[in-house]
Amino acid sequence: MNPRQDAQSRRRILLLVFIAFFLLQQIALYWLYWGGGKTLLGDEASYLNWARGLAGLAPPIVDAGWWPPLQAWLIAAMLRLFGENLLPIQLLQTAFLIGAAALLRAIWRDVDGRVRAANAAAALLLLNPSTMAYAQWLWPEPLHLLLLLAALRLVQRLTTAWRGVAAGLALGGALLAKSLLSLFWPALLIVQGWRWNWRASAALLLAVAAVIAVPLWNGWKLTGKPMIADSSAFNLVGGLEDRWRSDYVADSVAPLAGEYFSLPGGAAQRNALFMARAEGIVRERGLLQTLSQQLQKQYFRLFSSKTLLLSQLPGPACSGHVGTYRAVPPLLGQGLALLGDIFHLSILAGFALGLVFWRRWRDVLVWWIGLFFAYQLGLYLLLHVKARFLLPMMPFLCAFAGSALVSLRRNEPGAAVVFGGTWRWLLASLLAALLLGLALLGPWLDGACAGGVA
Repeated sequence: MNPRQDAQSRRRILLLVFIAFFLLQQIALYWLYWGGGKTLLGDEASYLNWARGLAGLAPPIVDAGWWPPLQAWLIAAMLRLFGENLLPIQLLQTAFLIGAAALLRAIWRDVDGRVRAANAAAALLLLNPSTMAYAQWLWPEPLHLLLLLAALRLVQRLTTAWRGVAAGLALGGALLAKSLLSLFWPALLIVQGWRWNWRASAALLLAVAAVIAVPLWNGWKLTGKPMIADSSAFNLVGGLEDRWRSDYVADSVAPLAGEYFSLPGGAAQRNALFMARAEGIVRERGLLQTLSQQLQKQYFRLFSSKTLLLSQLPGPACSGHVGTYRAVPPLLGQGLALLGDIFHLSILAGFALGLVFWRRWRDVLVWWIGLFFAYQLGLYLLLHVKARFLLPMMPFLCAFAGSALVSLRRNEPGAAVVFGGTWRWLLASLLAALLLGLALLGPWLDGACAGGVA
């Protein structure tokens, strides 16, 4: 067998291993959900109730002004088509995540330049059970991720007005799925780099406006702000009052939601009262003390290795396990938890290596990723944080980790990631230690199961 045939044979074997591993993981996740049953958690119930009202299967739900509507519209459409069966929705969301991985592969192939790095990035996203489990839940993350990456890919090659329209439709959809990008989305235009296409950019802006105009107007009437949805005041108070470094430990937002909805008036009035409450907390503590307290907990919650999948597996409530998965076979639960930990920690460490040893800084998309991370980290310094809020950053964590993984095997001159230099190894070690510390040390620092919380 010549070297070319040998390389092709190895690629086929790797592809078969990947497919087998992916299918086994999917079987495990679907069995976990349907084999023993699962109860809905948090906003899942709100999205389903809203969708049932829209589909005419229950009385209409009054819009609280908290959630963008696209996920509820999607679930309502699926309920009308298939009845009150969540399996078609889950299969569709699985396809969304596979599509997101395919888009990530295309995006990163242009950035890194190596097919192997793009394949590794997509594989890390798809083989992580903590990511793929979102397909079975009713949060809007799979849909948002697909639309965000679709918009990013189109802007990466924004050469015609029609691509601008498609990118604007995708970006508008991402805004209607999750309000994360409300203040940041115009920054997406910088991804096209120095070859600015004004016609395509104008088409993008017009398409975004067409998609969000009516929901934006409805949100303005409801909340008093030009936003599709606005839960910022509530989440600001929640973030300031959160005590623990792990989410779902004596969770403060559930009772806080009861307080919010018991207030008189509509969404605009309740938001004003909660914003005043947040300002009062900051005044009482002082700005520096407030920032210090937030830094001591927020990013532990965001990067925690106790992902949303692990939080829902059986375990002690004092460590943030809610046990919404019922009758979990111990071997299945422990295996998925171990696999989730391995992938989460490996991606964080790989990201640290890939970022520090990155060499292709001329690509504008890399700088956009940096701005995207800075924007989100800035938001979550104050707002209520759960581990699931890391998911929009996960494709890019996987991308840098995939580049590092490929370079570990073959440190090619001129590659996007090239290992070398004492100071780079020191910086990479420090960044990896920081991220792994944030992922692992929160429960130990809290000591919640040592008498701190029941």
